[in-house]
Amino acid sequence: MTTTFAAGRYDSMIYRRCGRSGLLLPAISLGAWETFGGYRGGEVARECLFRAFDLGITHFDFANNYGTPPGNAEVVCGKIIREMPRDELVISSKAGFLMWPGPYGEWGSRKNLITSCDHSLKRMGLDYFDIFYSHRPDPQTPLDETIGALDSLVKQGKALYAGISNYNGAQYADAVGVVRQHDWSPITIHQPYYNLLNRKLESDLLPLTERFGTGVIAFCPLASGLLTDKYLGDAIPDESRVARKWGKQWLAENLTAQRRQTLIELNEIARSRGQTLAQMALAWVLRLPGITSALIGASSAKQVEENVAALKNLTFTDEQLQRIEQLAPIG
Repeated sequence: MTTTFAAGRYDSMIYRRCGRSGLLLPAISLGAWETFGGYRGGEVARECLFRAFDLGITHFDFANNYGTPPGNAEVVCGKIIREMPRDELVISSKAGFLMWPGPYGEWGSRKNLITSCDHSLKRMGLDYFDIFYSHRPDPQTPLDETIGALDSLVKQGKALYAGISNYNGAQYADAVGVVRQHDWSPITIHQPYYNLLNRKLESDLLPLTERFGTGVIAFCPLASGLLTDKYLGDAIPDESRVARKWGKQWLAENLTAQRRQTLIELNEIARSRGQTLAQMALAWVLRLPGITSALIGASSAKQVEENVAALKNLTFTDEQLQRIEQLAPIG
């Protein structure tokens, strides 16, 4: 059966250039961490991916260890993506965290990265990834080997662009140095953790990515759901990841009374902007020109729609930014 998608899907999405590359990414991208192939099945994944594409989201992000069991997200979503126009999509995956037992099943060796990419392509039923990442820096493997493996994947046609994730500023700068020394494929994109509650990259990483021309896609822009209205009250929503996966202990450790008050006051600012807290948090991440895209997760098509609606208001007044700075300082 041929699937038909919205004819005007590119009319309202914002696309940003990924650093100094030719690659454009949607301002909102959709990832599969812990949701699709995890606590959400194939039907929900299909609804979310199809609705996201109808709204102009062209970038879908995976990793070899996403899902339950690890790898299941690629299996589940690979079937869905094969129903979609591949040339209109940017599909990314990663390797570096534990995927199989033994000394070669994680980290940044050439064996792990290249083998992992081959496995991920097979699970998804794809010929190539648009982006393949080193998912985390490896303190035991020479950086030349890790970055060289990414260059090999590009040269082999298994990936079009090379990326890194979870590297701090110094590690990223070293990786750029290795690329330049060997004239390897550039690091087109970096995927770090960034949100209103964790702003370290603004001083550590972002000045360097802007200097060297690397795009940045922020993961966990909603702080794993804390920057939503789910936890502003006393009850934990039954459908939340806290209720279904992480448990009350996670919430107790991550949502202190002081942080809850901060979120309540941030929510008041969001309401004054005509946005939900989640929408304002996404708009806030995208306020910086060095941020290419915000990478969301979603457990329903409605959630995708609500997050994309953040793009209707990306402008902040000086007063709003000052108040946010007081509530969530960079330190």
